Amino acid sequence: MTQQRYRDLAEWPLMATALLFLAAYAWQVIGRVQGSGAMWLEAVMWATWGIFAVDYAANLWLAKDRWNWFVCNLHELLIVALPIFRPLRLLRLVTLLSVLHRTIGETLRGRVVTYVAGSAALLVFVGALAVLDVEQSAPDAKIVSFGDALWWGITTITTVGYGDMYPVTPIGRLVAAALMMSGIAVLGVVTASIASWLVQRVEDTAETVAEAVEEPVRIEVAELVAEIAALRREIAELKEHRAL
Repeated sequence: MTQQRYRDLAEWPLMATALLFLAAYAWQVIGRVQGSGAMWLEAVMWATWGIFAVDYAANLWLAKDRWNWFVCNLHELLIVALPIFRPLRLLRLVTLLSVLHRTIGETLRGRVVTYVAGSAALLVFVGALAVLDVEQSAPDAKIVSFGDALWWGITTITTVGYGDMYPVTPIGRLVAAALMMSGIAVLGVVTASIASWLVQRVEDTAETVAEAVEEPVRIEVAELVAEIAALRREIAELKEHRAL
């Protein structure tokens, strides 16, 4: 089996695994689950981590140039290798964005709003979960509920930054920095996609106008050619008649 074939087959199962992880993590953080429930949710998250680890190993094994693939995909290694920091486990959800991008990549210009809205909503939700996980039990914490975290995520990714909510822990600030950079990336995607879409629309319109203008000209030229051919035949007939 080739690596591309494997990636095509594993794409949607990995997306389902990422969604399962997100559901378990959100339930644990928002619900503040304790006891046996927390243990079960933790087991689910570790199981999903195992699936991502197996996926990484399979990609590395099937790669034609393993060393080159390893160097070019260090981010995938980080996604697998950072489970010790609970909020950073959410890096696994990059799978959702990559699958979303590949799925609608061919029609991205026509579905910019869907793609950007989905990406931004996922980033805000993930960022809110991550920062709430580390902030809610910290001394002097400003973010102590999911509503606070969600508001903070929206103001951060949009670069508004009112300053009423902010993380006070080192990992929380690391999550904030990642969300800020993600917000800039999303805005960049929006700008590039809209520009590309506008250029394509202008080109399509120009082609349509050109065809609309050229069609009458082609008809007139064809009529003139037909008339010239008819005149030539008449002249030829007159010459023959005189010769007789």
